[in-house]
Amino acid sequence: MLKIGINGFGRIGRLALRRILELNSSEITVTAINDLTTPTMLAYLFKHDTTHGTVPYDVSATDDALIIDGRSYRVYAQRDAAEIPWVANDGVDLVLECTGFYTSKEKSQAHLDAGVKKVLISAPAGPIKTIVYNVNDDTLTADDRIVSAGSCTTNALAPMAYWLNQDFGIEVGTMTVIHAFTSSQMILDGPKSSKLRPNRTASANTIPHSTGAAKAIGLVIPELDGHLQGHAQRVAVIDGSVCELVSVLKTGGVTAAQINQTMQTHTIDNESYGWNDEEIVSSDIIGDTHGGVFDPTLTEVTTSGTHQIVKTATWFDNEYGFVSNMIRTAQKFATV
Repeated sequence: MLKIGINGFGRIGRLALRRILELNSSEITVTAINDLTTPTMLAYLFKHDTTHGTVPYDVSATDDALIIDGRSYRVYAQRDAAEIPWVANDGVDLVLECTGFYTSKEKSQAHLDAGVKKVLISAPAGPIKTIVYNVNDDTLTADDRIVSAGSCTTNALAPMAYWLNQDFGIEVGTMTVIHAFTSSQMILDGPKSSKLRPNRTASANTIPHSTGAAKAIGLVIPELDGHLQGHAQRVAVIDGSVCELVSVLKTGGVTAAQINQTMQTHTIDNESYGWNDEEIVSSDIIGDTHGGVFDPTLTEVTTSGTHQIVKTATWFDNEYGFVSNMIRTAQKFATV
């Protein structure tokens, strides 16, 4: 059984435990959590979730543990990850690094120093191996100790870009992600960031925002390195996002029907990348466990002479879909 430690019990950490419990698998379990918040508060926030609803478990806390349906999950409050007794006390094999602070190979080395075998970072982490399940997880090797699961947008964009490039060739492209607002933004106007726009009220504005997803594609799909750019528009919804990719393909004369047909073929029986032609909206994707869901109703092909541009779109639950894909990656990473 794969024994998981979760460092950081915020949005991603709590949903990671929720997903592992939902899987109800004998192959993976959580044995310890590290977070500076009290177990009582962690229990409350785990049980009651505005976006995803109340969990179907009995949840309580002691001074040093969460109790879920009678089972105890040890909780540490250690600021220095190198000091967490992951292995000695809890037999942890792999740490899900979800704090947002150890987002580099050098920083996450602290978990290895604590005796853990492997670390999966739940965010972009610079120029290290970045894995999107069912796209490049076959590049994992026994020598890998610290890898990144990328971002929610990278997990949504990568499969779409991968198959477009595989079947038609991408010359160049730009992506726009219409993204739910996140806790990094302001709930009211205020000087939190050195940049201007992030300081505006998240729930009342559409806010242009940077994203590293397009650049991170080069870490996942090396042949597209430098070929994609992109940005985000943060909008006033709490979850549910859509990524649009506008690309120039190497193959000429492509139709929307051809693109949709090949994308549908790739999504058949694919647990990490789905298909939905029901003209959904953002709230419909909440709770979906795919990293992304292709929407054929939004495919567009514009042709003028020999010039052609293609637009494709993927919906994704930027919280639970990403976490579900990250757990798939963790299981694969642990078995290599």
